[in-house]
Amino acid sequence: MDFISLLVSLVFLPFSAGRSGPLEYQRDKPNIVYIIADDVGWSDLGCYGNEVVHTPHIDQVAKEGLRFENAFLTASSCSPSRCSIITGRYPHGNGAAELHSPLPESQIPFPLLLKNAGYYTVQAGKSHFGDPALRCFDNAYQMKDAGVGGEERWVQCLQERPRDKPFFAWFAATDAHRDWQFNDKGITPNLNAIRVPPYLVDCPETRQDLAAYYHEISRWDYYVGAVLEELERQDMTNNTIVIIMSDNGMPFPRAKTRVYDSGMQTPLIVRWPGNIKPGSVSSGLVSAVDIAPTIIDVAGLEMPEYFQGRSFKKLFADPNQRFRRFVYAEHNWHDYEAHERMIRSENFLYVRNNRPELANGGPADSKRSPSQEALDSVRLVGKLTPAQMDIFMAPRAHEEFFAVSRDPDQLLNLASAEFYLDSLRYYRQQLDLWIDETGDNIPEHLTPDGFDRQTGKLLPNIPAFNRMPRGEMPGIKSGALSLNAKPGFYQ
Repeated sequence: MDFISLLVSLVFLPFSAGRSGPLEYQRDKPNIVYIIADDVGWSDLGCYGNEVVHTPHIDQVAKEGLRFENAFLTASSCSPSRCSIITGRYPHGNGAAELHSPLPESQIPFPLLLKNAGYYTVQAGKSHFGDPALRCFDNAYQMKDAGVGGEERWVQCLQERPRDKPFFAWFAATDAHRDWQFNDKGITPNLNAIRVPPYLVDCPETRQDLAAYYHEISRWDYYVGAVLEELERQDMTNNTIVIIMSDNGMPFPRAKTRVYDSGMQTPLIVRWPGNIKPGSVSSGLVSAVDIAPTIIDVAGLEMPEYFQGRSFKKLFADPNQRFRRFVYAEHNWHDYEAHERMIRSENFLYVRNNRPELANGGPADSKRSPSQEALDSVRLVGKLTPAQMDIFMAPRAHEEFFAVSRDPDQLLNLASAEFYLDSLRYYRQQLDLWIDETGDNIPEHLTPDGFDRQTGKLLPNIPAFNRMPRGEMPGIKSGALSLNAKPGFYQ
């Protein structure tokens, strides 16, 4: 380089450093590691009170950061949940409301904003939001060299990252999705120590099923620990935000795909040394649509109008602040035809089922599980409890109303109780308001069943898995993709 060229480069260095590109990196720009599990229930971690599962690394993150006790997803279904998180929009508002529906290219995944601002963005493990969304990552490895649980490449991604940029990593496990796989990275608990939920049959087969599920959760935790260790080795712990959550409830009957807490409530833990007091707990409501705006906020970027959530960054300093009045969720096609909507406050849960003539048993993989077989066996001899009978009921109630503080498993429907009539009307109105503001609708022709509702096997008229004849996607005809309403917050 000659003297004139050197002089020009030195003069314009400060100008270049303020723009996107390799020279933009600033030491005060936080790195962000986002870790999401597959099918892990909110209460199935040690830091959330589970005394059986082995999750020491995640528990340590909770001790060093902020644990949310009332975080909720917008869908208890893998791809709709992930598409909602990555766009900050409700499933019917982003064009990917059903399982296996790719996110339309018109939708902007929040990592693209980080990438355009100079972040290095990388994804490894299960993506499940379709090819158009992958443009937001500098490198998207998906399941390449991912190992049995989707986590094997995570540390390698941190080691390979460029050192002249802040980084955002989306690390997505396939743990704990069925079918179960075992290796030496997971720990299987003692069967006798397991607590069986009241809507499952307490028998050896169910306990073994749950033990295998806990094995996969502990493997996920092992790789979370490996990521934390690598951040420490690179001396990046203090300048890196770590976010840990799940995409939906556990893959068992009456959990995954359901709009009750067993399907929609997620563990959510955030660690940011120097910005979050260790051991903090927030009991207020937050939603999955709030993840994207929060990450954009902590990165110091301009907040887009199209987010339907809001940043909860203020809760890092004061976890007891009021944030949301309501969270909302939806259940659209996941193996079976469905159209449910839910609104939840800290005290009540209201559910509206627009396909009450159909049983609501859970996803096809749970239909083929030992836990389901145990339920089927007990049903044959007429000994199911009311909680266990729920997944077989058809027709179902069009409306359900639960006092969640008294009924945490949502087993007692109070929709017909006169004492709660005024409350029921209020929540009914609030759900209608959300539907109207966000452009939700009930299509005339929904996607039909792709699997047998009893056996979980692919129907004979379906050519192959994930080649279902699709109906109309909720929200499309009503213009939901162009609406940016942000309902449910304290004003």
